[in-house]
Amino acid sequence: MTETLSEDRIETLAPTEHISLESPPADKRDCIEYLLDLLVEADRVDDRETALEALLAREEETTTGVGMGIGIPHAQTEAVSEPSVAFTRSEEGVDFGSMDGEPARLIFMILVPESGADEHLSILSTLSRALMHDETRDELYAAETPEDVQAVLTEAIA
Repeated sequence: MTETLSEDRIETLAPTEHISLESPPADKRDCIEYLLDLLVEADRVDDRETALEALLAREEETTTGVGMGIGIPHAQTEAVSEPSVAFTRSEEGVDFGSMDGEPARLIFMILVPESGADEHLSILSTLSRALMHDETRDELYAAETPEDVQAVLTEAIA
């Protein structure tokens, strides 16, 4: 059974070391690598190249730019042993090929183990629903610390 996203679960999925408030590279691939490296540095990725290949393959399938300035690159891969989420934001935006043509300014990365299809969908859908609210997006733009980002996400999914 898939766990719901709770406050404890947000802190486990996206601890503060997975959150960067510095602007990422403007190129999509470089931005994906930037977020991936946050997870590598936090020892959440066992094989960086395999994880990168999975993320890029997913990008080839269909856009992960969901609109409203949001990008959510994501993949299931054996390169990770536990579900993880990374976050960054970009003032200029990164082109994730969103249907509305808007560059992504709030960018989340989701990586889950190959066997975690249910959890992958649960995290993706819960996060997507939360980000549809203007207030949540505004608070993420205004967040001053990684802890603020965690608090916004916790409140948004409550």
